[in-house]
Amino acid sequence: MTILLTGATGKVGRRVAARLDDLGVPARHAGRTSTPPFDWTDAATWPAMLDGVRSAFVVPYDGAQLTRPFVDAAIRSGVERIVLLSGRGVDVPDYLPAHLMEGNAHVDGEAALRPAAVDWTILRPGWFAQNFSEGFFRDAVLAGDLRLPAGDGAASFVDADDIAAVAVAALIDDGHVGQTYELSGPRALTMSEAVAEIAAATGRDVRYTHVEHGDFVRELVEQGWSEADAEEYAIAVSPIRRGIDAYLSDGVERALGRRARDFRDVVREAVDAGAWS
Repeated sequence: MTILLTGATGKVGRRVAARLDDLGVPARHAGRTSTPPFDWTDAATWPAMLDGVRSAFVVPYDGAQLTRPFVDAAIRSGVERIVLLSGRGVDVPDYLPAHLMEGNAHVDGEAALRPAAVDWTILRPGWFAQNFSEGFFRDAVLAGDLRLPAGDGAASFVDADDIAAVAVAALIDDGHVGQTYELSGPRALTMSEAVAEIAAATGRDVRYTHVEHGDFVRELVEQGWSEADAEEYAIAVSPIRRGIDAYLSDGVERALGRRARDFRDVVREAVDAGAWS
């Protein structure tokens, strides 16, 4: 059974790839430099990549709604199972402004996959715990001041390894077909609490500073961001401030039969790996 991985170098994708490799399950990593090459924006590269594939882990292309035509192409090619990496908030009223949700790749991807003639599983993770150690919060942690318009809201940060474990289970086991797994950590933390965990584990002086939405956008623009990108980032953080991302789900436990890993464990692992050294 050949499994196709899109986004195989991303936070979740590379963890899925490593787990499949440990299990001895052959996987084909899709990318512009892969053999054959794969380009999300060039549908002519899709058939060769999909040839002989039975299951696929799909990380939607960021910037265009391409999941729907890709799902159609996969089914025509004989793919029997698709595990889609979606995201938090797809079916949460007022999670993001309507104009952002209407153009959201996750919304379109789920809408394309659910009625498709293929076995499917949908993963909806919240904010990744690894954003602090290998994502867009890391530089701020190293600088000692995480500045966000998140107020005193909390988020139930989920371990990317847990997301990958659920993805692999859904790819190779039959018991996850038709499931939508909301994925969170076991507790919600405010940004102040999250950086306090990191400070305690690393000995670094790290703080969180709430910045009002408009001031945050201006700061990013001064750093070289486009105003549109800065505004979108600020809006993306708003569910934390509004308390919407403090939810706790049982998706990891339902899929894997164990509790989700705690943020503190992820931080300790990151320290051992030298993430903030």
